Amino acid sequence: MRIVGVIGAGQMGAGIAQVSAQAGFRVLLSDVSIDRAQAGLSGIAKQLNRAVAKEKIAGADRDAALALIEPVEGAGAMGACDLVIEAATEREAVKRAIFGEVGKVLRPDAILATNTSSIPITRLAQASPDPARFVGVHFFNPVPVMGLIELIRGLATSDATVAAVEGYAQTLGKRVVRANDAPGFIVNRVLMPMLNEACFALGEGVATIPDIDAACQLGLNHPMGPLTLADFIGLDTCLEITRVLFEGTGDPKFRPAPLLIKYVEAGWMGKKAGRGFYDYAGETPVPTR
Repeated sequence: MRIVGVIGAGQMGAGIAQVSAQAGFRVLLSDVSIDRAQAGLSGIAKQLNRAVAKEKIAGADRDAALALIEPVEGAGAMGACDLVIEAATEREAVKRAIFGEVGKVLRPDAILATNTSSIPITRLAQASPDPARFVGVHFFNPVPVMGLIELIRGLATSDATVAAVEGYAQTLGKRVVRANDAPGFIVNRVLMPMLNEACFALGEGVATIPDIDAACQLGLNHPMGPLTLADFIGLDTCLEITRVLFEGTGDPKFRPAPLLIKYVEAGWMGKKAGRGFYDYAGETPVPTR
């Protein structure tokens, strides 16, 4: 495996492109426009510059990684890739449309992977050119920092596909865990009910935002509180995943909290939008209610 294509130059896609290039892979970084793909590369450069400033990597390693990343426009540029990773928004219709476009140019021996955090792989594989060469490879944010990848095979995913992607992930220095193709896989199956319950607790007036976060951070020894984490992930993403869990299992314990729905409808998507449970307009985030 020499060339990795990444579709989606946002935070997740750029992170995947960065770690792939740092591991020595040539990377084609794609988005809906060349400007967005180039913006993704600019973001990677900033991240690597910070790492150089902190003496975590050498300047030569930064330059080598950046030289391996080529911004391209659209999924149609992925024809030369050995592995293509879709890292678009967590919406099934969007992902299916991308798979359809990639399928027109994907080599017959190339692998197509999705970075979905919750949507069933077997269902998504229906939109791929070959379900045997389709697999879930769930990175965690921020990709350069988080050491885990969930590897999820669909019903038709071949052993060769799993082995190839597992080898790629290990080359990145990531720990690989295998999950069955169930809604939410491992991490989000456990995490999202906690974040959702924190939203229920807030909506029901159990405690304030700072107290809910402090209680869970200190009482559970977590690095951050659940409402802060939800803001960091993106409240729209949290809602989409929670809905997948609810619809996929039919279990009422996964019902999205009304307050989470309300925040998303208000456009308060979290840190990326400048406002979620906290207001990020100033240097020090403050609770919004």
